[in-house]
Amino acid sequence: MNQKNTQIVATFYKFVSLPDFAEKQDPLLAYCLDQGIKGTILLAQEGINGTIAGSRPAIDAVLSYLRSDPRLQDLEHKESTADNPPFERMKVRLKKEIVTLGLPEVDPNEQVGTYVTPQEWNELISDPEVTVIDTRNDYEVHIGTFKGAQNPQTNSFRDFPEYVRQNLDPSKQKKVAMFCTGGIRCEKASSFMLSQGFAEVYHLKGGILKYLEEVPPEDSLWEGECFVFDERIAVGHGLEPGSHDLCFCCGHPLSEEDKASAKYEEGISCPWCFDGLTEEKRVRQQEKWRQLQLKMLRVDTAS
Repeated sequence: MNQKNTQIVATFYKFVSLPDFAEKQDPLLAYCLDQGIKGTILLAQEGINGTIAGSRPAIDAVLSYLRSDPRLQDLEHKESTADNPPFERMKVRLKKEIVTLGLPEVDPNEQVGTYVTPQEWNELISDPEVTVIDTRNDYEVHIGTFKGAQNPQTNSFRDFPEYVRQNLDPSKQKKVAMFCTGGIRCEKASSFMLSQGFAEVYHLKGGILKYLEEVPPEDSLWEGECFVFDERIAVGHGLEPGSHDLCFCCGHPLSEEDKASAKYEEGISCPWCFDGLTEEKRVRQQEKWRQLQLKMLRVDTAS
């Protein structure tokens, strides 16, 4: 890893009442820009959610700045590293929700499910009376999930409430355990399910990433890899980089098997988008891929 260009990537979220969230936008943006930070921070009445990248001193400074607000003094964050800056600019956006369920009335600040640590998770999901649900989207579940977990087959987190209404019943599913990548979606999903009358709702504290970080492979009930929203694409146990790439055309994670398919053409198509690719779109995609290769060649030549 090139130490000179190494970036610290920090992700964080907190559900907390921020009635003055709009007033925080400009000062926060200005402070991040002063520190040379890039990434995105979302602010809403219900809290804060962000992923930012920069030097070690800059990340520490921004996190300290955020925690100087008494309401955010216990803000937790996770870190990874990137060889090069993973973001092109800094954005601080105002939103109705920091993770979009489409039901602003569902508020984790009012009620949330029971947190379960990675060390307690195996025992919980091994209980036959517990319904285990993966709250992530279908393309994420496709490359890895917990053994025996239900896949709601959603395209967006907004689809989750309808999945619950159509497939689950509080009188039948007495105990429900949910998980997601880092924990934020389960905060809102568990709050929603409690509002629908489900009595015992549990969720994995710190999400899949914390589980993979803390639970050794020999004790793990995780199968496959975990999709992540950064340059690593997917990770395995110990948060080691996985084997997946992304389709340049549709953004779907690709396994080695996918890349061996006759429908895969680097930069142009993959098994997940090939059938929907018109000739016109194929030509456009070929040109986009050609332009990217030229840009990368110019960068390599300049360095």
